[in-house]
Amino acid sequence: MNDRTHDPVKPENPAAGGRRPAAEAGDEQPALTRPGRRPRRWHWVAAAIVIAAAALAAWYWFGHGASDAGKAGSKGDAAARPLPVVAAPARKGNIDVYIDALGTVTPLNNVIVHTRVDGQLMSVAFREGQNVKAGDLLAQIDPRPFEVMLTQANGQMARDQAQLKNAQVDLERYRTLLAQDSIASQQVDTQEALVRQYQGAVESDKGAIDSAKLQITYSHVIAPISGRVGLRQVDPGNIVHAADSNGLVTITQVQPVTVIYPVPEDNVPRIVKRMQSTQTVAVDAFDRSGKTRLATGKLLTIDNQIDTTTGTVKVKAEFPNTDNALFPNQFVNVRMVVETHEDTTLVPSAAIQRGAPGTFVFLVKEDKTVAMTPVGLGAVSGETTEVSKGLAPGNLVVVDGADKLRDGSSVELIDAKARASQQAAPARQNASGAGKGGKGGRNRGGG
Repeated sequence: MNDRTHDPVKPENPAAGGRRPAAEAGDEQPALTRPGRRPRRWHWVAAAIVIAAAALAAWYWFGHGASDAGKAGSKGDAAARPLPVVAAPARKGNIDVYIDALGTVTPLNNVIVHTRVDGQLMSVAFREGQNVKAGDLLAQIDPRPFEVMLTQANGQMARDQAQLKNAQVDLERYRTLLAQDSIASQQVDTQEALVRQYQGAVESDKGAIDSAKLQITYSHVIAPISGRVGLRQVDPGNIVHAADSNGLVTITQVQPVTVIYPVPEDNVPRIVKRMQSTQTVAVDAFDRSGKTRLATGKLLTIDNQIDTTTGTVKVKAEFPNTDNALFPNQFVNVRMVVETHEDTTLVPSAAIQRGAPGTFVFLVKEDKTVAMTPVGLGAVSGETTEVSKGLAPGNLVVVDGADKLRDGSSVELIDAKARASQQAAPARQNASGAGKGGKGGRNRGGG
């Protein structure tokens, strides 16, 4: 027997000994410290947010998809519709080949008017910028000194003529006496020499008289050529000299007038060939911008040698210039016809397109579609271009509305006036809208 007293309680179970029944555990906690049930409202809020997001996504997906599909359909319809264009047929005709150059207006004659005698300038008979004719009086030099010289020359001539007449009478007398053998022959010879001396004096007096008359004539300064006078260089009252470098005034002949311009030496054979023909070589002069034609003239001549430093030759053209459109030393653009291509294919220059393939046109076919057709270009004259290859006379080409075309696009041919009205309609609408807005602003401002 064991002296130790045994407790009748069951031994503890390690596995279950650490746990207590829920009732017991609950019985051990105080009633005030038990947690209450948490509210479940946030579950409903989260569910509402998810549903709203799903609805928004569905609306975005289905709504925009339908609109994009509608837009794609409308684009497809627009692409399928024919584009309105203006077309013109290629034709057969003649076109001129031009040489463009830069020229300077050069007067046909340019004269600096000098006085031929020295003296005081009494008066000026012209207005600056006036057109004068050859022989018109320009200025008056004081003629009184020359009139005095003329009087002296006349007096000297009268005296010498009297002496000559007396010597001639004595000579006749001496010859009679010599025939009677009354005087020596030496006396007759001396008298003949005296007569010849007086004859020379009379001739010298005539020259003095003519010189004095010429000086009087030179005191009247007249225009040597017809043209336009420039600015006056000397005022009345000044003493002028024949050696003055500036002269009295400059006269420039501007009707007709010439233009001198250089052309490359490669064009000389064509120019010479054109000059040798019976046709007149037409030359046009344009302003500095090259847009306004100032005058039309003809080729006058070509220089006799080529400038080796520039490789050009000078050419001179003459213009009537009746309206004074050309001014001396004015810079002009020159266009000269050197060749004429006959019976060639011509199209409007607006039909020529340029891109990666080169130069091409949109050729309108019978099924109202266009084909991108490469062409070779020749001469260009204004709004007309020569086509050397790629087209035939009668082919229809697009001249307006080609910016949206592609190879194979369908087109609708319209009139040029209708095309212009279509382009002007949006501008009129914008202008009318701006006008209404301005009126409304003014009304509001006035109110």
